[in-house]
Amino acid sequence: MVEISCDGLLFDLDGVLVDSTPAVTRVWAKWALAHGLDPDETVRVAHGRPSIDTVRDLLPDADFEAEDKVILRAEIADTDGVVALPGVRELLDSLPANRWAIVTSCSRPLAEVRLRTAGLPIPRRLQTSDDIRRGKPDPEPYLKGAALLGIPASKCLVFEDAPAGIRSGKTAGASVLALLTTSPESELQEAGADWIISGYHDVTLLGSNGSAPIKLQIKP
Repeated sequence: MVEISCDGLLFDLDGVLVDSTPAVTRVWAKWALAHGLDPDETVRVAHGRPSIDTVRDLLPDADFEAEDKVILRAEIADTDGVVALPGVRELLDSLPANRWAIVTSCSRPLAEVRLRTAGLPIPRRLQTSDDIRRGKPDPEPYLKGAALLGIPASKCLVFEDAPAGIRSGKTAGASVLALLTTSPESELQEAGADWIISGYHDVTLLGSNGSAPIKLQIKP
């Protein structure tokens, strides 16, 4: 067992708090086929990044904003199978509201739809792709997420599941706990994750009262 102490927690959304993999796969695979792209590779590239960045990479001559709107509408409409990951609700309910935030590559409307569908609270501190200029793997998302808490990123623990998000958290100066929900362990290790767990059953909250550090025990 490993004990971790931090001042704030920063959570990615998809693959970390909610399981939206079936919906994400359906939407991106359909979009890929419509543009003559490989569906599996497109889904892999899209995970953990703002959708407009993926469009720029895969269709450099496209109308990025128009394509991004098409994808956003499809993702908002497709909520079938979107659920909270086991143990997430219990962990969030046990944390002080001012000590955690969500840092997601989703737009705000999509993030709110997925949180509501999964039955999870929409936090006061929600950092989305609408609030940044440079998405993951750039450090900007997690630097701004930490700023929402008024805590240096170096004193935060990031929960991630994608290599792009891990790199974002690490370059921001945070420690990163990765979940084996969407990417193989080798990719999480290569991206620089400090610890890797299979799920929230491997996490025990030891303390989160007042201004004292949040203490977690994990089984990597």
